[in-house]
Amino acid sequence: MAVAVVFPGQGAQRPGMGRELYERSAAAREVFELASQFAGRSFTELCFESDEETLKRTENAQPALLVTCYAAWAALREAVPEFKPDFIAGHSVGEYPALAASGVWTFEESLYWVEQRAKAMHKLAHQVPGTMAAVIGLSGEQVESVCEQVHQALGEFVMPTNYNAPGQVVISGTLRAVEVASERLKEAGARRIVPLAVSGAFHSSIMQPAADLMTDAYREANFHKPLYPFFSTTEVRLLNDPEELRYVMGQQIARPVRWQQSVEAMHALGADTFIELGVGDVLSGLIKRIVPTARTLRVVDSKTLDETVAFVRGEAV
Repeated sequence: MAVAVVFPGQGAQRPGMGRELYERSAAAREVFELASQFAGRSFTELCFESDEETLKRTENAQPALLVTCYAAWAALREAVPEFKPDFIAGHSVGEYPALAASGVWTFEESLYWVEQRAKAMHKLAHQVPGTMAAVIGLSGEQVESVCEQVHQALGEFVMPTNYNAPGQVVISGTLRAVEVASERLKEAGARRIVPLAVSGAFHSSIMQPAADLMTDAYREANFHKPLYPFFSTTEVRLLNDPEELRYVMGQQIARPVRWQQSVEAMHALGADTFIELGVGDVLSGLIKRIVPTARTLRVVDSKTLDETVAFVRGEAV
């Protein structure tokens, strides 16, 4: 039996996230308080009191998710200090709490760099408007083929950027290219196209200037060897070399997230239990579709914390 700890990405955020863990766990409270001190703004206010629109903004969503996700990790470790995951992974910005949890960065370093990442993405998204849409009911290969045809026809970028689960692929690109690709994908047999409420073409080639900016900035960052195995969901493999991590994380926002392939790879390496930390159950749902036999647990509130602690301690199956 092997256990993977996983952290969700942007889109999972919701008003009130982390409140129950904050009220329940001294370790979770400490994370929120440390974040507020370090960043000079209140994360309890941002996560607990903000409305949906405020939380949706990239410069708010990404740090708020990092803080909530790392608070969930702190609450779990407080309850079971001896717990050592076999893998740690994250979806998109979820790789930032994963880096902190695996010891590549301190929590404060992760918070600093996630804020720099959010600013770079936000700035570029305003300069080069783009969008994203989820394609339901087609394979990755089918989506790739249609996107390439649209790219050739229009001369504008559109590409698959999140391989989330069988039959669920997200595309990113310019507004026009995504609109045309969506029509072509429906004609090709997609059951649904779901536009995403995002401000840019994240994880696509359009983000390359922001990725180059982050790669340059990360020359000043301290990268350490992971204490727990860090599984890159853009590279679909374990990464433990600090210099390789430096480059991969710099380029991450212009590279597709291969979540389905990463879950399959971790499962092939022995992971049969996945613990989603932070907010919601998006990753748990995707994991069940990728590996139906996998056990999924969460730490998002008091109830799920108790259930996961009981499992980790061997008190429940």
